[in-house]
Amino acid sequence: MNDRMTTPWDGLALTRFPEDPRDRLRAWDAADEYLLGHLAESGTGPSGTVVVVGDRWGALTTALAAHRPVQITDSYLARRATLANLERNGVPAASVRLLTTQDPPPGRIDVLLVRVPKSLALLEDQLLRLAPAVHTDTVVVGTGMVKEIHTSTLRLFERILGPTRTSLARKKARLIFSSPDPALHRDASPWPYRYALPVDVGPVSGRTVVNHAGVFCADRLDIGTRFFLKHLPDAPPAGGGSRVVDLGCGNGVVGTAMALTAPDTEVVFVDESYQAVASAEATYRANADGKAEFRVGDGMEGFEPGSVDLVLNNPPFHSHQATTDATAWRMFTGAKRALRPGGELWVVGNRHLGYHVKLRRLFGNSTVVAGDPKFVVLRAVKGRRGH
Repeated sequence: MNDRMTTPWDGLALTRFPEDPRDRLRAWDAADEYLLGHLAESGTGPSGTVVVVGDRWGALTTALAAHRPVQITDSYLARRATLANLERNGVPAASVRLLTTQDPPPGRIDVLLVRVPKSLALLEDQLLRLAPAVHTDTVVVGTGMVKEIHTSTLRLFERILGPTRTSLARKKARLIFSSPDPALHRDASPWPYRYALPVDVGPVSGRTVVNHAGVFCADRLDIGTRFFLKHLPDAPPAGGGSRVVDLGCGNGVVGTAMALTAPDTEVVFVDESYQAVASAEATYRANADGKAEFRVGDGMEGFEPGSVDLVLNNPPFHSHQATTDATAWRMFTGAKRALRPGGELWVVGNRHLGYHVKLRRLFGNSTVVAGDPKFVVLRAVKGRRGH
Protein backbone atom coordinates (compact mmCIF):
# COMPACT_ATOMS: atom_id res chain seq x y z
CA MET A 1 0.00 0.00 0.00
CA ASN A 2 1.49 3.33 -1.11
CA ASP A 3 0.18 6.17 1.07
CA ARG A 4 1.28 9.50 2.45
CA MET A 5 2.43 10.01 6.00
CA THR A 6 2.20 13.56 7.35
CA THR A 7 5.18 14.48 9.50
CA PRO A 8 5.83 17.76 11.36
CA TRP A 9 8.17 18.73 8.51
CA ASP A 10 6.74 17.26 5.32
CA GLY A 11 4.50 14.66 3.74
CA LEU A 12 6.11 11.36 2.75
CA ALA A 13 5.02 8.68 0.30
CA LEU A 14 5.68 5.37 2.04
CA THR A 15 5.09 1.71 1.33
CA ARG A 16 6.02 -1.68 2.74
CA PHE A 17 8.34 -4.08 0.96
CA PRO A 18 7.75 -5.93 -1.24
CA GLU A 19 5.03 -3.76 -2.73
CA ASP A 20 1.75 -5.61 -3.14
CA PRO A 21 -1.41 -3.85 -4.39
CA ARG A 22 -3.48 -6.26 -2.27
CA ASP A 23 -1.67 -5.21 0.90
CA ARG A 24 -3.77 -2.60 2.67
CA LEU A 25 -1.41 -2.27 5.65
CA ARG A 26 0.38 1.04 6.01
CA ALA A 27 4.14 1.43 6.30
CA TRP A 28 3.80 3.39 9.57
CA ASP A 29 1.48 3.69 12.54
CA ALA A 30 0.56 6.00 15.40
CA ALA A 31 3.72 5.06 17.32
CA ASP A 32 5.90 6.44 14.51
CA GLU A 33 3.77 9.59 14.31
CA TYR A 34 3.91 10.11 18.09
CA LEU A 35 7.71 9.88 18.17
CA LEU A 36 8.19 12.28 15.27
CA GLY A 37 5.67 14.70 16.78
CA HIS A 38 7.50 14.62 20.11
CA LEU A 39 10.86 15.38 18.46
CA ALA A 40 9.30 18.39 16.72
CA GLU A 41 7.49 19.61 19.85
CA SER A 42 10.63 19.37 21.99
CA GLY A 43 11.94 22.44 20.18
CA THR A 44 15.39 21.06 19.49
CA GLY A 45 15.90 18.84 16.49
CA PRO A 46 18.04 15.70 16.77
CA SER A 47 21.74 16.51 16.63
CA GLY A 48 24.96 14.56 16.74
CA THR A 49 24.85 10.85 15.99
CA VAL A 50 21.21 9.81 15.65
CA VAL A 51 20.52 6.06 15.85
CA VAL A 52 17.16 4.57 14.88
CA VAL A 53 16.65 0.99 16.09
CA GLY A 54 13.93 -1.35 14.83
CA ASP A 55 12.34 0.96 12.25
CA ARG A 56 9.57 -1.25 10.83
CA TRP A 57 9.46 -0.05 7.20
CA GLY A 58 11.80 2.94 7.15
CA ALA A 59 9.25 5.61 8.07
CA LEU A 60 11.34 7.04 10.93
CA THR A 61 14.61 6.85 9.01
CA THR A 62 13.11 8.53 5.94
CA ALA A 63 11.46 11.28 7.99
CA LEU A 64 14.73 12.02 9.81
CA ALA A 65 17.02 11.69 6.78
CA ALA A 66 18.10 15.34 7.05
CA HIS A 67 19.82 14.39 10.33
CA ARG A 68 21.80 11.61 8.60
CA PRO A 69 20.63 8.86 10.98
CA VAL A 70 22.09 5.41 11.49
CA GLN A 71 19.44 2.72 11.12
CA ILE A 72 19.91 -0.62 12.90
CA THR A 73 17.55 -3.40 11.88
CA ASP A 74 17.22 -7.18 12.06
CA SER A 75 14.94 -7.20 9.02
CA TYR A 76 16.08 -7.47 5.40
CA LEU A 77 12.59 -6.40 4.32
CA ALA A 78 12.77 -3.29 6.53
CA ARG A 79 16.14 -2.42 5.01
CA ARG A 80 14.80 -2.81 1.47
CA ALA A 81 11.69 -0.80 2.38
CA THR A 82 13.88 1.97 3.76
CA LEU A 83 15.93 2.20 0.57
CA ALA A 84 12.77 2.18 -1.56
CA ASN A 85 11.10 4.87 0.56
CA LEU A 86 14.19 7.07 0.50
CA GLU A 87 14.24 6.86 -3.29
CA ARG A 88 10.47 7.40 -3.53
CA ASN A 89 10.85 10.67 -1.63
CA GLY A 90 13.90 11.88 -3.51
CA VAL A 91 16.31 11.34 -0.62
CA PRO A 92 19.80 10.06 -1.50
CA ALA A 93 20.54 6.70 0.11
CA ALA A 94 23.88 8.15 1.22
CA SER A 95 21.95 10.36 3.66
CA VAL A 96 21.57 7.41 6.01
CA ARG A 97 23.80 4.64 7.27
CA LEU A 98 22.21 1.21 7.26
CA LEU A 99 23.45 -1.36 9.77
CA THR A 100 22.13 -4.76 10.76
CA THR A 101 21.81 -6.13 14.28
CA GLN A 102 24.91 -8.21 13.53
CA ASP A 103 27.07 -5.16 12.70
CA PRO A 104 29.16 -3.26 15.28
CA PRO A 105 27.11 -0.24 16.47
CA PRO A 106 28.39 3.36 16.42
CA GLY A 107 30.95 4.22 19.08
CA ARG A 108 28.99 7.25 20.29
CA ILE A 109 25.23 7.85 20.27
CA ASP A 110 23.72 11.28 20.95
CA VAL A 111 20.09 10.45 20.10
CA LEU A 112 18.75 6.92 20.45
CA LEU A 113 15.29 6.24 19.03
CA VAL A 114 13.92 2.74 19.61
CA ARG A 115 10.89 1.22 17.96
CA VAL A 116 10.00 -1.45 20.53
CA PRO A 117 10.21 -4.89 18.89
CA LYS A 118 7.87 -7.81 19.48
CA SER A 119 10.77 -9.79 20.96
CA LEU A 120 11.82 -8.72 24.44
CA ALA A 121 15.02 -10.73 23.96
CA LEU A 122 15.96 -8.72 20.86
CA LEU A 123 15.33 -5.48 22.75
CA GLU A 124 17.55 -6.68 25.61
CA ASP A 125 20.34 -7.70 23.26
CA GLN A 126 20.25 -4.44 21.32
CA LEU A 127 20.14 -2.21 24.39
CA LEU A 128 23.12 -4.08 25.86
CA ARG A 129 25.05 -3.65 22.60
CA LEU A 130 24.22 0.07 22.40
CA ALA A 131 24.60 1.03 26.07
CA PRO A 132 28.40 1.57 25.97
CA ALA A 133 27.91 4.25 23.30
CA VAL A 134 25.30 6.18 25.28
CA HIS A 135 26.36 9.08 27.50
CA THR A 136 24.70 11.28 30.13
CA ASP A 137 23.33 13.75 27.58
CA THR A 138 22.06 11.15 25.13
CA VAL A 139 18.38 11.63 24.31
CA VAL A 140 16.66 8.23 24.53
CA VAL A 141 13.11 7.83 23.28
CA GLY A 142 11.32 4.56 22.65
CA THR A 143 7.98 4.19 20.91
CA GLY A 144 5.36 1.54 20.38
CA MET A 145 1.67 0.82 20.50
CA VAL A 146 0.25 0.48 24.02
CA LYS A 147 -0.23 -3.28 23.51
CA GLU A 148 3.50 -3.61 22.66
CA ILE A 149 4.82 -1.86 25.79
CA HIS A 150 4.70 -3.84 29.02
CA THR A 151 6.17 -3.50 32.49
CA SER A 152 8.94 -5.87 31.42
CA THR A 153 9.75 -3.50 28.53
CA LEU A 154 10.20 -0.56 30.86
CA ARG A 155 12.28 -2.63 33.28
CA LEU A 156 14.70 -3.46 30.47
CA PHE A 157 15.22 0.20 29.61
CA GLU A 158 15.71 1.02 33.30
CA ARG A 159 18.04 -1.91 34.01
CA ILE A 160 20.27 -1.31 30.97
CA LEU A 161 20.13 2.45 30.35
CA GLY A 162 18.84 4.25 33.43
CA PRO A 163 15.72 5.80 35.04
CA THR A 164 12.74 5.34 32.74
CA ARG A 165 9.23 6.78 32.47
CA THR A 166 6.43 6.69 29.93
CA SER A 167 4.21 9.26 28.26
CA LEU A 168 0.47 9.43 28.21
CA ALA A 169 -1.11 7.32 25.49
CA ARG A 170 -2.02 9.01 22.21
CA LYS A 171 -3.97 7.15 19.50
CA LYS A 172 -3.16 3.92 21.41
CA ALA A 173 0.58 4.68 21.17
CA ARG A 174 3.03 5.49 23.94
CA LEU A 175 6.55 6.89 24.30
CA ILE A 176 9.33 5.71 26.61
CA PHE A 177 11.91 8.15 28.02
CA SER A 178 15.17 7.01 29.62
CA SER A 179 17.80 9.14 31.35
CA PRO A 180 21.13 7.38 30.69
CA ASP A 181 23.30 6.49 33.66
CA PRO A 182 26.78 5.58 32.34
CA ALA A 183 27.77 4.27 35.78
CA LEU A 184 25.01 1.67 35.77
CA HIS A 185 26.24 -1.90 36.19
CA ARG A 186 25.09 -4.14 33.37
CA ASP A 187 25.34 -7.90 33.15
CA ALA A 188 26.87 -9.44 30.05
CA SER A 189 24.43 -10.30 27.29
CA PRO A 190 23.09 -13.87 27.59
CA TRP A 191 22.88 -14.06 23.78
CA PRO A 192 23.48 -16.13 21.74
CA TYR A 193 21.76 -18.85 23.73
CA ARG A 194 22.60 -22.54 23.32
CA TYR A 195 20.67 -25.61 24.35
CA ALA A 196 20.50 -29.32 23.59
CA LEU A 197 17.62 -30.56 21.48
CA PRO A 198 15.29 -33.32 22.73
CA VAL A 199 16.26 -36.95 22.07
CA ASP A 200 13.22 -37.75 19.92
CA VAL A 201 13.60 -35.37 16.95
CA GLY A 202 15.34 -37.50 14.36
CA PRO A 203 18.89 -36.86 13.17
CA VAL A 204 19.35 -33.75 15.33
CA SER A 205 18.32 -35.49 18.56
CA GLY A 206 20.49 -34.27 21.43
CA ARG A 207 22.39 -31.86 19.18
CA THR A 208 23.27 -28.30 20.16
CA VAL A 209 21.22 -25.47 18.69
CA VAL A 210 22.39 -21.83 18.73
CA ASN A 211 19.96 -18.91 18.94
CA HIS A 212 20.70 -15.23 18.64
CA ALA A 213 18.21 -12.88 20.32
CA GLY A 214 14.93 -12.37 18.50
CA VAL A 215 14.81 -15.73 16.75
CA PHE A 216 11.44 -17.44 17.08
CA CYS A 217 11.31 -19.64 20.22
CA ALA A 218 14.98 -18.92 20.95
CA ASP A 219 14.96 -20.62 24.36
CA ARG A 220 13.26 -23.88 23.36
CA LEU A 221 12.21 -25.97 20.37
CA ASP A 222 8.78 -24.83 19.21
CA ILE A 223 6.16 -27.57 18.81
CA GLY A 224 5.63 -26.98 15.09
CA THR A 225 9.30 -27.45 14.26
CA ARG A 226 9.46 -30.42 16.61
CA PHE A 227 6.63 -32.09 14.68
CA PHE A 228 8.30 -31.24 11.35
CA LEU A 229 11.63 -32.75 12.44
CA LYS A 230 9.92 -36.07 13.12
CA HIS A 231 8.47 -36.21 9.60
CA LEU A 232 11.17 -34.88 7.28
CA PRO A 233 11.92 -36.83 4.07
CA ASP A 234 14.49 -39.61 4.39
CA ALA A 235 16.33 -38.15 1.38
CA PRO A 236 15.88 -35.36 -1.18
CA PRO A 237 13.83 -36.43 -4.25
CA ALA A 238 16.91 -36.35 -6.51
CA GLY A 239 19.03 -38.41 -4.12
CA GLY A 240 22.72 -37.61 -3.66
CA GLY A 241 24.04 -34.24 -4.72
CA SER A 242 20.67 -32.53 -4.28
CA ARG A 243 20.16 -28.89 -3.43
CA VAL A 244 17.85 -28.30 -0.46
CA VAL A 245 16.55 -24.96 0.83
CA ASP A 246 15.59 -24.37 4.46
CA LEU A 247 13.22 -21.48 3.70
CA GLY A 248 12.53 -19.20 6.66
CA CYS A 249 15.28 -21.12 8.41
CA GLY A 250 15.14 -19.54 11.88
CA ASN A 251 17.90 -21.19 13.89
CA GLY A 252 18.59 -23.65 11.05
CA VAL A 253 17.65 -26.83 12.87
CA VAL A 254 15.52 -28.18 9.99
CA GLY A 255 18.22 -27.65 7.34
CA THR A 256 20.84 -29.07 9.68
CA ALA A 257 18.71 -32.19 10.16
CA MET A 258 18.56 -32.61 6.38
CA ALA A 259 22.33 -32.14 6.10
CA LEU A 260 22.88 -34.88 8.68
CA THR A 261 20.39 -37.17 6.91
CA ALA A 262 22.02 -36.70 3.49
CA PRO A 263 25.64 -35.50 4.00
CA ASP A 264 26.32 -35.02 0.28
CA THR A 265 23.38 -32.59 -0.03
CA GLU A 266 23.95 -28.85 -0.40
CA VAL A 267 21.74 -26.97 2.04
CA VAL A 268 20.87 -23.29 1.56
CA PHE A 269 19.58 -21.51 4.66
CA VAL A 270 17.39 -18.48 3.92
CA ASP A 271 15.66 -15.99 6.21
CA GLU A 272 14.85 -12.29 6.17
CA SER A 273 16.22 -11.95 9.71
CA TYR A 274 19.94 -11.29 10.13
CA GLN A 275 19.75 -12.78 13.62
CA ALA A 276 18.15 -15.95 12.24
CA VAL A 277 20.74 -16.51 9.52
CA ALA A 278 23.56 -15.96 12.04
CA SER A 279 21.87 -18.53 14.29
CA ALA A 280 21.44 -21.00 11.42
CA GLU A 281 25.10 -20.77 10.49
CA ALA A 282 26.19 -21.27 14.09
CA THR A 283 23.84 -24.25 14.52
CA TYR A 284 25.02 -25.84 11.28
CA ARG A 285 28.73 -25.33 12.05
CA ALA A 286 28.25 -26.89 15.49
CA ASN A 287 26.73 -30.06 14.03
CA ALA A 288 27.55 -30.60 10.36
CA ASP A 289 30.44 -30.29 7.95
CA GLY A 290 29.29 -30.19 4.36
CA LYS A 291 28.32 -27.83 1.59
CA ALA A 292 26.09 -25.04 2.88
CA GLU A 293 25.13 -21.48 2.03
CA PHE A 294 23.59 -18.83 4.28
CA ARG A 295 21.47 -16.08 2.72
CA VAL A 296 19.62 -13.11 4.17
CA GLY A 297 16.87 -12.29 1.70
CA ASP A 298 13.24 -12.17 0.72
CA GLY A 299 12.18 -15.79 0.40
CA MET A 300 13.33 -17.48 -2.80
CA GLU A 301 14.43 -14.21 -4.39
CA GLY A 302 17.68 -14.75 -6.31
CA PHE A 303 17.26 -18.50 -6.94
CA GLU A 304 17.38 -19.51 -10.60
CA PRO A 305 14.31 -21.34 -11.93
CA GLY A 306 14.75 -25.10 -11.69
CA SER A 307 17.83 -24.83 -9.44
CA VAL A 308 16.42 -26.53 -6.32
CA ASP A 309 15.36 -30.11 -5.55
CA LEU A 310 13.65 -29.71 -2.19
CA VAL A 311 12.28 -26.79 -0.16
CA LEU A 312 11.49 -27.19 3.55
CA ASN A 313 9.27 -24.46 4.99
CA ASN A 314 7.61 -23.48 8.26
CA PRO A 315 6.09 -20.16 7.12
CA PRO A 316 5.23 -17.33 9.53
CA PHE A 317 1.69 -16.03 9.59
CA HIS A 318 2.38 -12.73 11.34
CA SER A 319 3.98 -9.52 10.11
CA HIS A 320 4.73 -7.64 13.33
CA GLN A 321 1.27 -7.43 14.98
CA ALA A 322 -0.75 -8.18 11.82
CA THR A 323 -1.95 -11.68 10.91
CA THR A 324 -1.43 -12.32 7.19
CA ASP A 325 -0.85 -15.15 4.72
CA ALA A 326 1.00 -12.88 2.27
CA THR A 327 4.43 -14.11 3.38
CA ALA A 328 3.43 -17.78 3.11
CA TRP A 329 2.01 -17.23 -0.38
CA ARG A 330 5.23 -15.51 -1.53
CA MET A 331 7.25 -18.40 -0.10
CA PHE A 332 5.11 -21.01 -1.86
CA THR A 333 5.15 -19.23 -5.24
CA GLY A 334 8.89 -18.59 -4.97
CA ALA A 335 9.51 -22.24 -4.12
CA LYS A 336 7.52 -23.43 -7.13
CA ARG A 337 9.50 -21.17 -9.46
CA ALA A 338 12.86 -22.33 -8.08
CA LEU A 339 12.07 -26.04 -7.95
CA ARG A 340 13.05 -28.31 -10.82
CA PRO A 341 10.32 -30.50 -12.39
CA GLY A 342 9.71 -33.28 -9.88
CA GLY A 343 11.08 -31.14 -7.06
CA GLU A 344 9.15 -30.99 -3.80
CA LEU A 345 7.96 -28.40 -1.28
CA TRP A 346 7.39 -29.69 2.26
CA VAL A 347 5.44 -27.40 4.58
CA VAL A 348 4.45 -27.59 8.23
CA GLY A 349 1.69 -25.39 9.59
CA ASN A 350 -1.27 -25.12 11.90
CA ARG A 351 -4.24 -27.07 10.52
CA HIS A 352 -6.54 -24.04 10.63
CA LEU A 353 -4.35 -22.07 8.19
CA GLY A 354 -5.52 -24.22 5.28
CA TYR A 355 -2.19 -24.36 3.45
CA HIS A 356 -3.36 -27.46 1.54
CA VAL A 357 -5.82 -25.28 -0.38
CA LYS A 358 -3.09 -22.85 -1.43
CA LEU A 359 -0.71 -25.65 -2.44
CA ARG A 360 -3.35 -27.39 -4.55
CA ARG A 361 -4.17 -24.12 -6.28
CA LEU A 362 -0.49 -23.47 -6.97
CA PHE A 363 0.97 -26.93 -7.63
CA GLY A 364 -2.16 -28.85 -8.58
CA ASN A 365 -1.50 -31.31 -5.76
CA SER A 366 -0.99 -31.52 -2.01
CA THR A 367 -0.41 -34.67 0.05
CA VAL A 368 -0.68 -34.96 3.82
CA VAL A 369 2.57 -36.51 5.06
CA ALA A 370 1.62 -36.44 8.75
CA GLY A 371 -0.80 -34.69 11.05
CA ASP A 372 -1.95 -34.34 14.60
CA PRO A 373 -4.80 -32.29 16.11
CA LYS A 374 -2.77 -29.05 15.80
CA PHE A 375 -0.23 -29.41 12.95
CA VAL A 376 -0.03 -30.91 9.50
CA VAL A 377 2.97 -31.62 7.25
CA LEU A 378 2.15 -31.21 3.56
CA ARG A 379 4.05 -32.23 0.42
CA ALA A 380 3.58 -30.62 -3.01
CA VAL A 381 5.38 -31.80 -6.16
CA LYS A 382 6.17 -29.60 -9.12
CA GLY A 383 4.94 -31.29 -12.30
CA ARG A 384 6.81 -31.60 -15.56
CA ARG A 385 4.79 -28.73 -17.05
CA GLY A 386 5.04 -26.46 -14.04
CA HIS A 387 2.04 -27.91 -12.13
